[in-house]
Amino acid sequence: MHIGRGTIRQIRLDALGQTQAWIECESRLIPAPGQYLLGRSLADTDTPLATCLFPAELPGSGFWAAAPLPPTWLPRTELELRGVLGRGFSSFSGARRIALASLSPDPARLLPLIYEASHLGAAVTLFAEPPLPALPTWLEIYPLTSLPELIHWPDYLALDLPFESLVQLRALLGLRPDQILPCPTQALIWTPMPCGGLAECGACAVPAHRGWKRAFSLACSDGPVFDLNTIDF
Repeated sequence: MHIGRGTIRQIRLDALGQTQAWIECESRLIPAPGQYLLGRSLADTDTPLATCLFPAELPGSGFWAAAPLPPTWLPRTELELRGVLGRGFSSFSGARRIALASLSPDPARLLPLIYEASHLGAAVTLFAEPPLPALPTWLEIYPLTSLPELIHWPDYLALDLPFESLVQLRALLGLRPDQILPCPTQALIWTPMPCGGLAECGACAVPAHRGWKRAFSLACSDGPVFDLNTIDF
C-alpha cells in the first residue's frame, strides 16, 4: 500500500448525470479493475471520511474514477491518495466468452474489464439497464433481465453487486435455492468501506462461507471482489 498525491485534470458527466474525474497520479497508485483507492481533497479538511475511488477507465498516466464523487472536486483539485486497496477481478484469463452484469444503475466499475477481455480475444457481453455510456460498437449489450436465459453462455461472469441486492441475487440470476452457477463468477460487492482496511470496523461485513460454518468477510480487505461461491447468498 502507498500514500501519494493525485490531481484532478478533467471532470465529465456519466450517462446518469453523475460526475467522474480523470485523476493523474503515479503508476503505483493506479488501481486494477475492481480495486480501489481512498482519496481526500487536501483543501477539504472538514470532511471526516475519504472517498472510495474505483477505476472506470485505465488509459495511461492516471485513471477515470467512477461516480459517486464529492461535488467539491473540480479540475486542479489536489488529492491525497491511499492504496492500492482490496482484491480485484482476477480469474478470467482462460475464458473465451465473458459476461459482465451490472446490478447497479451505473456499470462503470465493470467497464475496465471490457478492454482487458478484448485484448485476450474473448467475446464480451454486457448485461445492464439504460442509460449507458458510450461503449465499443463490437460489444454485445443485453438488458439485465435477459441474464437468466443466457446464464449458460459465459465461461466467466463478473458482477457489480450492491450489498443490498445480495438477498435478491438468486432470483436475479434465475437460480433455484440449491442451484450453483454454471461458470466461475466474481462479484464486486459495492458497500461503504469507511476505514479502507485499517480498522477492521466491520461496516462492510459480507456473509461468507468458511468450510461448513457461516462467517463474515470484509469487503474492504477480503474483497471488494469475491468469488461468488465463497459468499452466502
